[in-house]
Amino acid sequence: MTVKEALAKWEEKTGVKVSEAKEIKLYDQIPPIEKMDTSLSELTSCEKLSLSTNSIEKITNLNGLKNLRILSLGRNQIKDLSGLEAIGDTLEQLWISYNLIEKLKGIQCMKNLEVLYMSNNLVTEWGEFMQLADLPCLVDLVFFGNPLQEKHSADGTWMDEASKVLPKLQKLDGTSVINQEEDEGDGAT
Repeated sequence: MTVKEALAKWEEKTGVKVSEAKEIKLYDQIPPIEKMDTSLSELTSCEKLSLSTNSIEKITNLNGLKNLRILSLGRNQIKDLSGLEAIGDTLEQLWISYNLIEKLKGIQCMKNLEVLYMSNNLVTEWGEFMQLADLPCLVDLVFFGNPLQEKHSADGTWMDEASKVLPKLQKLDGTSVINQEEDEGDGAT
């Protein structure tokens, strides 16, 4: 199914024009959406878009989504994060768990991203994880189920190492992060 077809069905079902809707849910389409096509540019008022549980391989055609704050792309076939540049200034939350992402190239453009849910992907290298340090607003990260996290959870170093790379993080994998510097500052009088 195309996004255009899914949007037409959504409009018919809800009675709301896609150009006026603040939230659009196109998850778990049958047959699944395979491509993010140009009809996404019609979603000019959309603040939350859900395209999860489809068969999308590539993030594309987000140019018209100037108000998008939350993008849900979990449970697809996405291999990388390129294509996010058009929403880099507005997106606050990216939900992209259960995909095929190994590399985080392209994430740096997300200057207002506060929440990143990317569990159960294929990230294996610290070098990739370190790209998340370029996200100045990131406070909530779910990263469990990636080979990198699994390896360092097994030896007990995951929370400490990830917190060093991302000192502003408040929540990691659903657990509150207590920053060492804050602890030391609290005790000093």
